[in-house]
Amino acid sequence: MQQNRSQVTERDGLFELEAGSDVLDSPRYNHDMAPTKVRERTWNKWHITALWVGMSICVPTYTLGGVLTAYFGLSVGEALLAILFANVIVLIPLTLNAFPGTKYGIPFPVLLRSSFGILGSNVPCLIRALVACGWFGIQTMFGGLAIHLFLGSVFDGWKSLGGTGEVIGFMIFWALNLWVVIRGAESIKWLETLSAPLLVAVGVGLLVWAMPNVSMTELMAIPAKRPEGASVYGYFAAGLTAMVGFWATLSLNIPDFSRYAKSQKDQILGQIIGLPLTMFLFAALGVVMTAASVKLVGVTVSDPVTLIGHIQSPVWVAVAMALIIIATLSTNTAANIVSPTNDFQNIAPKVINRTKAVLLTGLVGLILMAHELLKKLGWIVSDVSLESVYSNWLLGYSSLLGPIAGIMVVDYFLIKKQQLDLAGLYRDDVYPAWNWAGFLAFGVPVVLTLLSLGSDAFSWFYSYGWFTGSALGGIIYYGLCVMRAQPSAVKTAV
Repeated sequence: MQQNRSQVTERDGLFELEAGSDVLDSPRYNHDMAPTKVRERTWNKWHITALWVGMSICVPTYTLGGVLTAYFGLSVGEALLAILFANVIVLIPLTLNAFPGTKYGIPFPVLLRSSFGILGSNVPCLIRALVACGWFGIQTMFGGLAIHLFLGSVFDGWKSLGGTGEVIGFMIFWALNLWVVIRGAESIKWLETLSAPLLVAVGVGLLVWAMPNVSMTELMAIPAKRPEGASVYGYFAAGLTAMVGFWATLSLNIPDFSRYAKSQKDQILGQIIGLPLTMFLFAALGVVMTAASVKLVGVTVSDPVTLIGHIQSPVWVAVAMALIIIATLSTNTAANIVSPTNDFQNIAPKVINRTKAVLLTGLVGLILMAHELLKKLGWIVSDVSLESVYSNWLLGYSSLLGPIAGIMVVDYFLIKKQQLDLAGLYRDDVYPAWNWAGFLAFGVPVVLTLLSLGSDAFSWFYSYGWFTGSALGGIIYYGLCVMRAQPSAVKTAV
């Protein structure tokens, strides 16, 4: 017989919901969005480490050093230092926002219901989902190219397909990503666990291939591309902000993964071990490989897929492309599909289940890449490049997410004192439908960031957008909650 009222129990600091009819019949609940049971929280620190290794070793990470030296006026040494510092900094919001996911077993959209409201949570969720769908499309383009090159190395006639072959590769890789996520969190866990050592092997193999063709002393001595005599601090800070923005999206939806962690210790150690060093080493590899590419293949090549495609041995191309396909798959499924899948379900959990949400994510990603796919098919001619989309719109858009991170941290740790009504997050009678304090705290920094684009005096506000946005969003949210003098939405958590 089904109980009428939900019950919450605690086991070693982890809370579990026994859903009654008040939650099961609620329009805010479905099985996929439900809090994980304690027995389902099976990810230890090494699983979470593997998750970050799998997400960090990807084509965009490889190109980060080149982006910082070419566009941000940093030397190679300064660029690598900025990458390392940025990933140490971003650990702070990552670990803090992971806490409620681990404690209560809830995904990102459900946690947002505390700070933005039961219905209001859909606004930041959809903003986050659009960014993820954009990244999903771009990573799928890289994965599709790897499949095209793999098939070209195995079948002689495939290369003649050209852009059409790349589009076919895109669709194969697109379907493969969706299949993995539809199978659930355990599939993602094992994909990341199995792929992590293979990805490390790829990095080592590329390094062995490149090192005889590059002088590290000469590489580190290359002068920075900035005005002579200009102070390094402004350039370094701008590059640092851009690199923090690289994982700004994951610092929001990290509860989507930490809800499967065995303990807070596991999620903290897993992230510390897996993220900063992996990002630093793979970005450093990208710098070395780009520098060595002239001697290796005769031209400067800044992405590993194209570089390996220049290798004359079909066997080695096939092996390398297979590993890059695995690398891109492990990044894409975890970093770019899980979040929008949960975000889209949050709109109408009773109507949109995980399978439908995954397919919706795939459709949006496909639409965002339609322009590039039509170019490859030769159906349209355009000067708009995938690189411009990657470097301009997505990175700039991601920087606007800083206020959400600040609001989430302040709401959970300072306003709610780490106490949430777990059953109330799935009903309409505990938390407000719209929490306007959250929207004001989000809107003010975003407006100021956009206005600063047209002002030389306040250009620093945009240049340091993630830092200024997250700090100001958190401060405004705290001030509004204190002024409202409204008690926490719940007196007890159980």
